[in-house]
Amino acid sequence: MADKSPFVVSADWLQERLGQPGLSILDASWYLPAQNRDAKAEYDAAHIPGAIFFDHEEMSDPDSSLPHTLLNPEAFAAAISSMGIINDDTIVVYDGPGMSTSPRVWWMLRTFGAKNVSILDGGFDNWKKAGRPVTDAVTKIAPSAFVPNFDAGKVARFTDMREIVETQSRQIADARSAGRFKGVDPEPRAGLRSGHMPGARSVPASSLADNGYLKDISGLRKVFDDAGVDLSRPVVTSCGSGITAAVITLALESVGHKDNVLYDGSWTEWGGDKNTPVATGEA
Repeated sequence: MADKSPFVVSADWLQERLGQPGLSILDASWYLPAQNRDAKAEYDAAHIPGAIFFDHEEMSDPDSSLPHTLLNPEAFAAAISSMGIINDDTIVVYDGPGMSTSPRVWWMLRTFGAKNVSILDGGFDNWKKAGRPVTDAVTKIAPSAFVPNFDAGKVARFTDMREIVETQSRQIADARSAGRFKGVDPEPRAGLRSGHMPGARSVPASSLADNGYLKDISGLRKVFDDAGVDLSRPVVTSCGSGITAAVITLALESVGHKDNVLYDGSWTEWGGDKNTPVATGEA
């Protein structure tokens, strides 16, 4: 069997452990308007038994003008505590299609101090197709005390990115589609220029998984190699609003790459600023 990421668990693995003490399951599904899917409505209709809905909008900084930016550590800890999760829990995160929005929550939890976080390989859509157990029952939650231990070194800010683009001190891996990267397809958010940060490499999030299943280690390495990403050098990941950038982060960590950070503001911040340099075409 091909080597898989140490950060994913199979549907068999999770089903065997449903209901065990210390296991927390999060439904981290989120969709763009064009996808015509309502994540919360789908969760209410059917979810993995014991799963709690993770609302990306509610778990974003309300004072930020950008979408999906991180909460401060205290607010994040309070929200996670209200979900009944503690730092030592075995946490499994999933989304509908698989390897779409769940890696963002995997990254957030680890960045804020969770110790054992995994992603359900294949996602909930494949879980349902296989006839595995689902429920519409409300998950009972006992409030807990999640203690934040924020690793600020895993987050890149706008000022960091200005320096990175200017000095090329880190490689930039962009998770958006190739069309958006090249500047030939429009951005889904109004007011943003098309294209990419100078020096960036195109690593579409969709290239790292097949049918919602993360590629094996050799497959992930090939994607990075084909994209021109040198795994011996530091990397910063980016996307539209900081969500699918975490798919690249997951892939990097899976192949043993540790010197990586995620640009939280991503293209919404960079492409929305009229004073930042933008390139178009191939990497």
